[in-house]
Amino acid sequence: MAAAEAVQTAESRRLSVAVVPLLALAVFIQYIDRGNIATAAPLIKGELHLTAAQIGLLISAFYFTYTPGNLLSGWLAHRLNAYRTLALGLALWSAATVATGLAGSFVTLLLLRLALGLGESAFFPCSSRLLAQHLPPARLGAANGLIGIGLALGPAVGTWAGGNLMAVSGWRASFLIFGVASVLWLLPWRAVTRDLNVADLTEPRAPSPSYFEVIRRRELWGASLGHFCGNYAFYFVISWLPLYLVQERGFSMTEMAGLAGMIYAVYAVSCPLSGWLADRWMLAGASANRARKTVMISSLLVTCVSLVGGGFASGPVTIACLFAAAVGFGLGTSSMYAISQTLAGPNAAGKWMGFQNCVGNIAGIVGPVITGIVVDQTGSFAWAFIIAGCVALLGVVGWGVIIPKVAPLEWRA
Repeated sequence: MAAAEAVQTAESRRLSVAVVPLLALAVFIQYIDRGNIATAAPLIKGELHLTAAQIGLLISAFYFTYTPGNLLSGWLAHRLNAYRTLALGLALWSAATVATGLAGSFVTLLLLRLALGLGESAFFPCSSRLLAQHLPPARLGAANGLIGIGLALGPAVGTWAGGNLMAVSGWRASFLIFGVASVLWLLPWRAVTRDLNVADLTEPRAPSPSYFEVIRRRELWGASLGHFCGNYAFYFVISWLPLYLVQERGFSMTEMAGLAGMIYAVYAVSCPLSGWLADRWMLAGASANRARKTVMISSLLVTCVSLVGGGFASGPVTIACLFAAAVGFGLGTSSMYAISQTLAGPNAAGKWMGFQNCVGNIAGIVGPVITGIVVDQTGSFAWAFIIAGCVALLGVVGWGVIIPKVAPLEWRA
């Protein structure tokens, strides 16, 4: 027993020191490649003569394949393994990013966004499987918080660096450069995880519950509803912030890039801090249910108040509300994944997160289209802000009511 615990401790330490930082780097890359289309929207819209609704369709098209792709990735994370599945996904999305820089029509851009979504669908089912497999519940907050830094800094760096690069060299250069850089991640990933990958393929595995058994759990539907509501608000900001700042607030591309980068930086700081504080609270004696739910519900309330306030406010107050919303996003990121990893456990985490992320990212399909229509019909972003805030508030029902208790679930043998 002592030897087994020592091996598990060594694996946890290795995952924390080597694998989790690479996962954070992967999601950082992912959100740069995903968000480039939003940063480039003002330029693409003018060059290809697109409407706001068409821009919304390009943004949401990513989720047409990303959303159902999570189900496939969740299955592969248990059937093949998480290490290889993630590597294959990153290779596909890197190729799609490079090709986007060469696209010359709306239809081509649409098809490449579909390919990008399929590749990126590998990340969260695979990362959740790895964290649940190797880390105890009281360490999941810090690990997910570190990954949250990558999630936040991806849009920040992508918007800032991409916006400045586009201001000088046009939007195509950004896709080519970031796409080529993305594929280089595979080199350290292979070096660091080679032994872990082989062990995962050769060692006996506990049986994984079927998708049917997973989706029968009430807790999964609560987490999926909460994920959808949080994503709607988050995707509203990362998808439309560049166009909002340039078109409605009159910022230049360079000014937009700097301001958006600062908003994402606030998000990046709040991610690891909230995860670390929740872990410390649990180590001090709080239950996972109390610590994780408190942080998650607080996140949604802050997000709701900030976005609704942004819809009613004007001038500098609206910008302040965007910074407050970034704090709200950061508060919830680590707990959102830690709750699901705790509930599912190592034998179901990949499939659980595959389904939860699938439902949650339906927000990425409907949200940008709804926002585009609202902006076209009203001529401003005010009502789009208010709608996003109200949807975030609904997430409290998912995390706080439908999930009765945050604790590991038992699966049939």
